[in-house]
Amino acid sequence: MKKIKIGILGLGHLGKIHLKCLKQTNFEVVGYYDPNPKVSGQIEDSIKSFDSIDDLLLEVEAIDIVSTTTTHFELIMKSVKAGKHIFVEKPICYELNQIEEIIAVLPTHLILQVGHVERFNPAFIPIKNKIINPMFIEGHRIATFNPRGTDVSVVLDLMIHDIDIVCSLVNSSVTNISASGVSIVSDTPDIANARIEFTNGCVANLTASRISMKQMRKLRLFGNDSYVSIDFLEKELNVIKLEEEIMGNEIPSGFELETSKGKRYVNLESPEIIENNAIVEELKAFYNSIQNGAKVEAGIKEAHQSLKIALEIIQQIKIKETKYGKN
Repeated sequence: MKKIKIGILGLGHLGKIHLKCLKQTNFEVVGYYDPNPKVSGQIEDSIKSFDSIDDLLLEVEAIDIVSTTTTHFELIMKSVKAGKHIFVEKPICYELNQIEEIIAVLPTHLILQVGHVERFNPAFIPIKNKIINPMFIEGHRIATFNPRGTDVSVVLDLMIHDIDIVCSLVNSSVTNISASGVSIVSDTPDIANARIEFTNGCVANLTASRISMKQMRKLRLFGNDSYVSIDFLEKELNVIKLEEEIMGNEIPSGFELETSKGKRYVNLESPEIIENNAIVEELKAFYNSIQNGAKVEAGIKEAHQSLKIALEIIQQIKIKETKYGKN
């Protein structure tokens, strides 16, 4: 299998994780660039440290951008100009005009994938290509405080994961967004709640917090004849469906239920979860798109949609702060 030469921009906490994960793929890590001089002394690996971004770009075919969100736009534009395939951590950037400028200059032959890693979570994989048609979605993504993510709002730090997943499941445009948020330990909202309404009638109610006492990453989907519970943290997936009839003489798992529409059968499913390293899998997908032309799992179009919704949520929070005063 052909090795593709890749470099890493940013070798902080997540960058070090990417370095380890890239070794489990068909990428060849040529080296990295990080403006922090202390980083080199922290790297046990013999990976080469480059003196500049431009020097690194000259030696690679692809680049893995794992730096702070505020640097993404500049690094993406440099990489596009250099003709390199790009993997960039989420969010792709923090302003809508930035991603629109990227779209305007990105050649069709270059692959750009955004690190919406939950698409590769083993609890999500069994249903990500199934038609669910949810009409109500409830998500909770809460975490203990970590100063690493506070350069952006909790909406761009955490909630954007669920925004991306919701958009991948709801094949409809957004008609309305309302939101509230509170800043507690940083200059941007640390807790946020958003209600996203879609043209097809689906409503998603998402909550994100980065100052909680525990961790939770759950998404629940309610449809006309189904209920799906995804636990991204514990890697658990449960599906409940109302069936009009059953195959054979026995209900596989569940029970009969009398409804206004007649007898229905409640079928309980717990699809097989195959453990994986989601970061490794998304990087493998990136390789597959470059080498074999596979569809990009979370490309520029999907990133644009998620960012547009996230920024509207942030704007709605600001409007409410202006009206009622900042907490």
